[in-house]
Amino acid sequence: QVQLVETGGGLVQAGGSLRLSCAASGSIFSVASMGWYRQSLTKSRELVAAFTSGGSTNYGDSVKGRFIISRDNAKNTVYLQMNSLKPEDTAVYYCHAVVLLYDYWGQGTQVTVSS
Repeated sequence: QVQLVETGGGLVQAGGSLRLSCAASGSIFSVASMGWYRQSLTKSRELVAAFTSGGSTNYGDSVKGRFIISRDNAKNTVYLQMNSLKPEDTAVYYCHAVVLLYDYWGQGTQVTVSS
């Protein structure tokens, strides 16, 4: 079992920044990939940013150049630095990990960007 706990969501004005954290615990010795997805009222769940099993990063087209994913392996934590936030970034952000071919999701954290 893997547990993912997200923190750092909240309300921010357009143009502002937020940093999300996702702490992983449990059987995380063979994490294939880990990253962030989001889901809003008007869109289905979509990739925001993720580390692949090879260590490279993937970003959704709408966040490229604004969001940065990073990680602290010693803390088993992945971060999402979100800059130049737009109202359309408003969504519930979910941490996601693939461990031994199983998908794990966090409970989600709300990010609201006001115009």
